[in-house]
Amino acid sequence: MSSIRIVRPRSVLLASAALTSFAVLDVPAALAQQAREALPPIEVSPQSRKPAKPAAREAQSTRRAAARRPAAASAAPKPTVPAAAAQTPLNTNVVAESASRLGLTVREIPATVEVISAQTMREQGYRTVSEVAQGAVGVTSGDAPGEPAGFSMRGFTNSQINTLYNGIKIGPQNMTSRIMDTANLEAVEFLKGPASLISGEGAAGGAINLVTKQPHTGAIRNEADVSYDSLNSFRAHYGSGGSTNVQGLDYRFDISRSSLNGFVDDTYTKTLDVSGQLNYRISDSLKVWGAIEYREDRGKAYWGAPLVPVAFSGSHATAGIVSGNYISNYNKTNLGAVTIDDRTFNTNYNVLDNRNVGQEVWLRGGFELKLAPDLTLKSQAYGYGAERTWFNNEVEAFNSGTNLVDRERFYVAHSQRLVGNITDLIWDANIAGFDNRMVTTLSSSYLDFVRPGAANFPGDSVSLVHPDRGFYGLLTTQQQTARIDNEALSFEDRLKLTRSFALVGGLRVEHIGLDRNSTDVNGLVKAGFPFTKDWAPVTGRIGYTWEAVPGLTFFSQYATGADVSANNIFLLLPTQPLDLTTSRTYETGVKHLFWDNRAEWSFSAYDILRKNVYAAAGGQALNIAGRQESKGVELAAAVRPIEPLRLWGNIAYVDARYADYNFAGGSFSGNTPPNVPRIVANAGASYRFFTPWPVELGIVGRHVGDRYNTDANTVTMNAYTVGDVYAFVDIPKTVFNAVDQARLTFRVRNFTDKRYAIWGDPFYPDQILLGAPRTYEISAAFKW
Repeated sequence: MSSIRIVRPRSVLLASAALTSFAVLDVPAALAQQAREALPPIEVSPQSRKPAKPAAREAQSTRRAAARRPAAASAAPKPTVPAAAAQTPLNTNVVAESASRLGLTVREIPATVEVISAQTMREQGYRTVSEVAQGAVGVTSGDAPGEPAGFSMRGFTNSQINTLYNGIKIGPQNMTSRIMDTANLEAVEFLKGPASLISGEGAAGGAINLVTKQPHTGAIRNEADVSYDSLNSFRAHYGSGGSTNVQGLDYRFDISRSSLNGFVDDTYTKTLDVSGQLNYRISDSLKVWGAIEYREDRGKAYWGAPLVPVAFSGSHATAGIVSGNYISNYNKTNLGAVTIDDRTFNTNYNVLDNRNVGQEVWLRGGFELKLAPDLTLKSQAYGYGAERTWFNNEVEAFNSGTNLVDRERFYVAHSQRLVGNITDLIWDANIAGFDNRMVTTLSSSYLDFVRPGAANFPGDSVSLVHPDRGFYGLLTTQQQTARIDNEALSFEDRLKLTRSFALVGGLRVEHIGLDRNSTDVNGLVKAGFPFTKDWAPVTGRIGYTWEAVPGLTFFSQYATGADVSANNIFLLLPTQPLDLTTSRTYETGVKHLFWDNRAEWSFSAYDILRKNVYAAAGGQALNIAGRQESKGVELAAAVRPIEPLRLWGNIAYVDARYADYNFAGGSFSGNTPPNVPRIVANAGASYRFFTPWPVELGIVGRHVGDRYNTDANTVTMNAYTVGDVYAFVDIPKTVFNAVDQARLTFRVRNFTDKRYAIWGDPFYPDQILLGAPRTYEISAAFKW
């Protein structure tokens, strides 16, 4: 099959598409009853709880660009979990609207959904969204600077997984996501497998939804926390929320600041996040809300350590990080058996004047109106703006001919504007004696994206050890634009055939319109531009849930997804394939809550097929990979056998492979996609001593199997196991009378000081990102 030459588009294609499924649904008896009653006290909330390449050098900018692009939207205001919902060991009592708009809890959805709460994030010490992902079942993440918060899940990576912000999609995550602190988040939701029904085009591997903290009704509560670690990293957060003196008006406000220093010389990320929301209940039948958020991050990036010949490193060669033989993708020299040189662990090959900057503003608002006892209308309007900049040396490739590290610069910026609306009509009914709930959703958005990028790529060569970092040099630019219209109509339904058996299904019809233009360094329009393309994918889901005995629920589903066959929708060239591709999943499993809510486990098995895939071949070209097949199982469990002791763990196995992946000069059929480990496992335990000053000790371990950094599967990032330990003490209120809760925590991350490869960028295959070494952290948290 054909091979398309491309130079570094940031993401490995996207592809997965249409198919339909429909069935009727309703909400469990309790939720259906609740829907018929007057609206509960102010629980309005916004959404549910982050190829091909052009030709020549424009394609080159595409690779990095793919890690930084825009997209359409999808979402709707999120009803908060009823106050009465008790937390369960695996947190399945919560409502996750990234998985369904029906107001179903995780246990009532015929799919695998994982919700990691703010409480869990605090207890486990998750500082960024990437760290949250690393604790989830079968999910890995690497924080590669060109694709911040890059994820791998069920055999799929990068832009094959939608990242949502309060249920709204802003674009391919490998272009638009940024490193994000968790302090302002209420929860992070993981929906596994094709998920286009809810989040639209691009969700072949699933969706990850980031939910900001919401107002609550009741007494005002304040919280503050601060931390410091051995890398001189610093985090601080203050939050406040509750009811005001105005009847029916609730608020939430959070501000956080962090400065996270890297273990590599002169690398860091500084973040600022300010978010606020007001909920106002005008009457028993009408409530309105509005939210605003400003985020920024500024940093100096770490782009990895170069692969180096074992023969060159000699006594400095390391074992257990990478293995395999490699011919440089960048300079074509034969490196033979490769290693990571221990002298490069902390070496920064980026230029001295490098910078990564992102600024984002969100405006959201909406209402919820009860039109009739069984009919509710919800609507949300939103606006989003972002400015992003990458200005770096991004290539660092060892040259076995000169024994130097070849480098190459890259610059790209984004100016993105997105406006949209999502409206839901929720109807609770009794059909022939069966409880039924249907949600009809109409969404539309308009996105404008301007992307000035490098037109020249300065380069040089530096020594492997103590390199002269120098400066960027001369920069000339060219510009690309993308304008995207998106309209979607979807239906979800739940029909309860018995008190324990329900059919759940949905159908989504979507229209996507793309207008693209590209100009050269002189402002002249390039050949083939401008051009316009339209798509109309149809996707859906059908499944069932069966609560065989109280607390034990079996489920199965068939779901489909759709995405663009080459690169991503925002960087398509006129010469690239412009068809949508399809993905589908068969999944079955069980969710079990028992022992008076003290124990819970879940199991799922799935089979995902994605057709007409485009993938990166050795980092420099995009090839047609006819299919990507992914089969696996996931198991998670948590238990509190006695009050002081908590135990939890999860394990995921996936067999992900390409099929019919042939191109001029070879075949990658049977190979595994990059950054996909066969096995990922997490486990943890904690014990609480109920002394006058209660103390809790905990340990967490994580194992990640072997992975490859490219489709060629020639270099292996070896399996690793790391662990954290922590201890916290709760200070009695008698010590600080003005504070209800005070906690001091000491944490050791990677306590064995394991050296390991955490991620590989398939478009920069000459270098590997390493995980952080052992660090010590102390933190304090207060609530009043």
